[in-house]
Amino acid sequence: MKRSLIIGLHAGFWLCYCLLILLMLGVFFQNNAEEQRVNYYFGLIFRMAVVPSVIGFYLFYFLVFSTYVRTRKLWIAIGYALLGSILAASVGYVGVASRYGTACLSKTGSALGGFLLITFVAFVSGVVALVIQGFITWFSEIKLKEALAQKNHEMELALIKSQLDPHFLFNTINNIDVLILKNAAAASSYLNQLSDIMRFMLYETKTNVIPLTKEVEYIEKYIALQKIRTTNQGYISFLVEGSLGGKTIAPMVLIPFIENAFKHTGNKKLENAISVSICSREKSIEFSCKNRINPNKTSLSNANGLGNELIRKRLNLLYPERHTLAISQQGNLYQVQLTITNP
Repeated sequence: MKRSLIIGLHAGFWLCYCLLILLMLGVFFQNNAEEQRVNYYFGLIFRMAVVPSVIGFYLFYFLVFSTYVRTRKLWIAIGYALLGSILAASVGYVGVASRYGTACLSKTGSALGGFLLITFVAFVSGVVALVIQGFITWFSEIKLKEALAQKNHEMELALIKSQLDPHFLFNTINNIDVLILKNAAAASSYLNQLSDIMRFMLYETKTNVIPLTKEVEYIEKYIALQKIRTTNQGYISFLVEGSLGGKTIAPMVLIPFIENAFKHTGNKKLENAISVSICSREKSIEFSCKNRINPNKTSLSNANGLGNELIRKRLNLLYPERHTLAISQQGNLYQVQLTITNP
């Protein structure tokens, strides 16, 4: 909690406390407000109620609360609370006795009764201090947990953004190496595309948003490199609809689903075994990715080694209340539908 708010809580309590005392004195002196009498009782109340309350309040605030937090033993904290109240009352008692004598305390019934009254006042102020300190600690812990959660999400986001599937990289390099002897021009083209992908991973993903056109270019090059691994060039279809100009998107939002599709496609000999589409509308971006899988294998739960739950967290962080994600598996068809509104 900010220091100014903590000071405000303390100031607010003492302002209310002083106003309460002034109100009680005003009621007490409404029919007899002689200056000498007012000064007498004002000084008496100050020593009996204000000074012990201040001492009790801050003894509880700094000592009793920290003792309980450190030891987690209630009886020790209660012992410190009682000792603190007695100490605060003793200071007030000495102040009253030295200025007015103990006779004035006998008006409460006895000098001991007056001392117990001062002790009770100090104890009540101390309890208020515990409530305030407890609230400040609770509020600070909530803020700390929120900050840690935010930092954790940011680290997860950075992990996703920096992730490059090593299998994809190694396979692509090996395929290009084989292709060099067969078609040097094509190998050079693919090598340039791989270079563009790595440049994208290193530099473009450092920003919060990028033009949608860059994300689409990355996907196109990624798909082109994946096609080197098969002779069936029609096993994937990629469709882009609508105008991409002026649209932005967080980097690496769509590619994990496409990587997942390539990783788990069951039969690469099928036509349109993977179907990817991106539709850019006026106020939304609609993404669809479908792929055929082997229904006998375990359910798909990871995308590029990162769980769907982690991807959901990232989307919640990037587009809170501005996206819908539906992931389903029916038979041998695995499908992802993602809509981002007001991108």
